[in-house]
Amino acid sequence: MRSPGAGAADDGQDRPGSSEQASWLPGFTSPVRLAVVDSTNRWLRDAAVAGAPHGTSVLAAEQLAGRGRRERTWSSPPGSAVLCSVLFRSGLGARDAYLAPAVVGLAALDAARSCCGVEASLKWPNDVLVGGRKLGGILSEMIGGPGVLVVGIGLNVGWPPGWPPAGPLAGLAGSATTLERECGRALRREVVEKALLDAISRRARDLDSVGGRARVAAQYRGACSTLDRRVRVELDRETLEGRAVGLEDDGRLVVELSDGRRRSLDAGDVVHLR
Repeated sequence: MRSPGAGAADDGQDRPGSSEQASWLPGFTSPVRLAVVDSTNRWLRDAAVAGAPHGTSVLAAEQLAGRGRRERTWSSPPGSAVLCSVLFRSGLGARDAYLAPAVVGLAALDAARSCCGVEASLKWPNDVLVGGRKLGGILSEMIGGPGVLVVGIGLNVGWPPGWPPAGPLAGLAGSATTLERECGRALRREVVEKALLDAISRRARDLDSVGGRARVAAQYRGACSTLDRRVRVELDRETLEGRAVGLEDDGRLVVELSDGRRRSLDAGDVVHLR
């Protein structure tokens, strides 16, 4: 039985594929494990189309074509990061769709805290930060409309000596960080993976009720370091500067411009200004 698309299981066991006989592993905390894959999000999108249920998750030791927003690449040495995608069949409408990646982001903060005492924050719309440096990134994709989402996360655990290399990636030394760098000791990637998936599984239950969804929204606001600070937001056709003054109930960022006007943004590249 073959897995959807390119990918090699890292333990020699068969993995779910697109055949009618596929037997999917249950729940967020029983992940499909791959040694190498082009993209965990791409793999899980194919799996979702093939019938994978809510809670299906996939982990990879290496991604050859990891992606961020606007088709940017996600680069990390093999085995140095948690590379994970999870499938939500939560029935969330378009208004609440941002709550699924919010659950994954909040779970990343839980994992960083529980594994090594690192306090991280969420930068709107999709980054995990420690001290202003990027620890991880989140990418969510709808599959066939609202209610079915694949949410991927890359979370830096530890870089090998000499990384990042000279060249295009050299700037990561100043703009990005790892859990090992922040806590000052070696970590096993598998421990962080388990902590992340346990936290996602626990937090995902909140998506099933009105009160739970309100709790996720409130916790996301509380963890969002973009709020109450000056920001520059780069959009497709313009760049805005102002103060991030709130998050609407559908997850849009509210920016107050210098002339007092307010703009509600559903996407954009945010720079935190001093």
